[in-house]
Amino acid sequence: MMETDNLILEHLRAIRRDMARMNGAMQTMQAETTAIRHQLAAIVTLQDHDHGDIAELKLRVDRIERRLDLVE
Repeated sequence: MMETDNLILEHLRAIRRDMARMNGAMQTMQAETTAIRHQLAAIVTLQDHDHGDIAELKLRVDRIERRLDLVE
């Protein structure tokens, strides 16, 4: 019976070690996911800003074309 108990304890310890490694890996993935979300939010913000700049430039070009009678 003692040998069986030791074997069970060995397996439980191995499971505990595996669970601890998995927990560490999950925490790392959560941190990486958070970093990716922040980077994506920054990219979206820059893209929105760029779209505004492009729209403003289009308006300016349209106005210049009208002034020079280049509009067809």
